[in-house]
Amino acid sequence: MSAVSTVDGKTVRVALLGCGTVGTEVARLLTEHADELAARAGAPVELAGIAVRRPGKHPELPQHLLTADAAALVESDVDVVVELIGGIEPVRGWLLTALRKGKSVVTANKALLAESSAELSEAADAAGADLYFEAAVAGAIPLLRPLRESLAGDRITKVMGIVNGTTNFILSAMDATGASYAETLEEASRLGYAEADPTADVDGYDAASKAAILASLAFHSRVTAADVHREGIAEVSSFDIAAAKVLGRTVKLLAICERVTADDGTESVSARVHPVMIPRSHPLAGVNGAFNAVFVEADAAGELMFYGQGAGGAPTASAVLGDLVAVARNRVLGGRGPRESAHAALPVRPMGQTPTRYHVSLDVTDRPGVLAQVAHVFAAHDVSIAAVRQRDRTATASLVIVTHLAPDEALQATVEEIGKMDVVKEVVSVMRVEGED
Repeated sequence: MSAVSTVDGKTVRVALLGCGTVGTEVARLLTEHADELAARAGAPVELAGIAVRRPGKHPELPQHLLTADAAALVESDVDVVVELIGGIEPVRGWLLTALRKGKSVVTANKALLAESSAELSEAADAAGADLYFEAAVAGAIPLLRPLRESLAGDRITKVMGIVNGTTNFILSAMDATGASYAETLEEASRLGYAEADPTADVDGYDAASKAAILASLAFHSRVTAADVHREGIAEVSSFDIAAAKVLGRTVKLLAICERVTADDGTESVSARVHPVMIPRSHPLAGVNGAFNAVFVEADAAGELMFYGQGAGGAPTASAVLGDLVAVARNRVLGGRGPRESAHAALPVRPMGQTPTRYHVSLDVTDRPGVLAQVAHVFAAHDVSIAAVRQRDRTATASLVIVTHLAPDEALQATVEEIGKMDVVKEVVSVMRVEGED
């Protein structure tokens, strides 16, 4: 593996791929803060070219820097490629070309990293180049660098967080107003918090990509988006929100990555994204609107929380420029940033075998012995009941059960069997629970 040499002429030349909301901010800050960035990097950081799909649509940018040929810009005499286009192809090919030629890469492309991080890291290692991606998760929040550098000497046991602003805005508004999911999504779209097609956000794809990145860094193992169990928020109802309030909880869409130890001592990684009821006393419960926050548990450091703006042009550009200064400094001094750490190679635990807790709300026939019948089904699947609430109605009763930890497949099988019971009129709601009561 070759070492990165110092940059000729002590100027770091940057190719910018994509100039949307974030890219425009990056280009602006590179120009307006040129002197400060040069002082921090140890050399001038020069914007050498900007690849956009339609150069004529960007009159606000220096016209002599614009090109529609991203591949040619990557192949040109540049030292660093900053990628802000998103998507998988053709971006993956461009970044692999850059890395194989020894050019450092800064990217905010969570989907690509969640699918091809190993391939990109191997290309970077082979050429002695840097691959930085702080902006891929949680926008401006310094999160990934602490995980792979500051906590490198610790043993992280759990990473749990709100990593999608759109879903957090929707669930926060539902909690505050009692409105339905559909009504709140419409409001989020009107205010610009949700895309015209919100699928990636509300169905959990965005959060799943970020969970894969977090799990890979926290547990020194390769985890892809395909390994992450994913559920969105479309099924969260105003009833669920109200039920959580009764228990002193709120509902959040969380990315949960944890180290799971089996009875025989073997370890694995669980990575999942789904709605969760958490206690209102938990630090994540007070994170509202479009903000992001990630809660980390480690053996020595204890509990840590990272909070801030999780998206937006300027916040995300801040993270991109932080990476850019780091890779520029490395090239000027002839060093390298942190490499991929996948030495633990822990297997990913299937969701069915992951221990979770459920909140189950049932409408049942109001007659003696119903609770005992329902409890018998839980016991048959080795699921222990932590709490029960019952409220009588006319001819029916509302039964709410909160379980202790059990394998998720056992909990699902329990709910499925209960739904078929003659005494159960309806399984009104099922939601996972995190945190102590």
